[in-house]
Amino acid sequence: MNSWASVAIPPLDKRFSTPPLSLWDTARAGSYPLPDKDLYRIYVCGITPYDATHLGHAATYLTFDLAHRYLRARGAEVRFVQNITDIDDPLLERALRDNVDWRELAQSQIALFRGDMVNLHILPPDHYIGVVEAMELVIQSITTLASRSSTYEVDKDLYFSVHADSDFGSRSHLSQEKMLEIFAERGGDPTRIGKRDPLDALLWLGHREGEPSWPSPFGEGRPGWHIECCAIALHYLEPETSSDTSIDIQGGGSDLIFPHHEMSAAQGKILQGREFASHYVHSGMIGLEGVKMSKSLGNLVFVSKLVSSGVDPMAIRWALMESHYSTDRSWSDSGLLKASEWIIRLRRALSMMETAPTDGVIASIISAQADNLDTPKSLQLIKEWVLASELGAEGGSPGELSRALDAILGLAL
Repeated sequence: MNSWASVAIPPLDKRFSTPPLSLWDTARAGSYPLPDKDLYRIYVCGITPYDATHLGHAATYLTFDLAHRYLRARGAEVRFVQNITDIDDPLLERALRDNVDWRELAQSQIALFRGDMVNLHILPPDHYIGVVEAMELVIQSITTLASRSSTYEVDKDLYFSVHADSDFGSRSHLSQEKMLEIFAERGGDPTRIGKRDPLDALLWLGHREGEPSWPSPFGEGRPGWHIECCAIALHYLEPETSSDTSIDIQGGGSDLIFPHHEMSAAQGKILQGREFASHYVHSGMIGLEGVKMSKSLGNLVFVSKLVSSGVDPMAIRWALMESHYSTDRSWSDSGLLKASEWIIRLRRALSMMETAPTDGVIASIISAQADNLDTPKSLQLIKEWVLASELGAEGGSPGELSRALDAILGLAL
């Protein structure tokens, strides 16, 4: 699968120091610095391509774009992989509803997603992998799990025994009751007769009439959700054998903490014999005018529609950064309007011959981003600089600030 166009990142002047990046780790329930390394491995779960990119998607991919940018600004190499769940129940259901081929629906939405990412100035992944093209990898991973006595059959379907991982549940910190509740809500089948444990995860769904399927040692069928991400991440990120974990960051929205990230991490641990990720990082959910944004409520706001209506993509990016990535927050027209106004004022200030000093604001933004991607603080620093410049302060280098805002915050001005 082709990624989107590469994005040039302006270099930071070497006189600006970049401390280690600290991120909130869901598994350890605290903010911890990433170790100082030459190469970081990041995996972020991608879209199921049956609908356009909404603001919840945008917020997630912006979060990990900020982490990606910061690590690159430190001079590190970042190996970044993202999947596309281009075979799944919601995609098949939408294709059937709209009387279109599921492959055509997927390709149309993937193309739209790429355009949205370009507009939002998101750095592309090194590998952008669809499940369909990675089917052999998935089958190989399931075969390995089976060889390690962590699978069993129910009728013609294959399941993963989640408690084969002795640390199952340690990343999400949920009670058994809560896990069962969420599992049922998010595609699980805790009440299925024949399962050894209600939380055991589907690895391979035997062929159903009228659905696409692939040959495998377990019979014709298609993979379950969690093994797809695990297999793609472990192959394309090429984990170091000497590390205590397979990858550095497993990322996605907070709705993926359980069951998806817990279960894919458990499978990864059985496959690799070590913890899947050093950091499990999650972005909060986006609501609309105080109401949870969801497909079922029909209140999604789509990036492509905002842009086609004339909204500056940088205003969308700014508005999403007004709140901390880890919080659940609400999107509003008034918030977008304010973001648009600040983008206009910032561009105007950056075009001035004389501006407020810039070295201090650049250093402070770097410090804020190093501290768990504190974008609200970074934007406040920018606002204060704009106000000072408008009031006639002098001594700054607007060109250098513009380059730094692009490099660190992805604001292409």
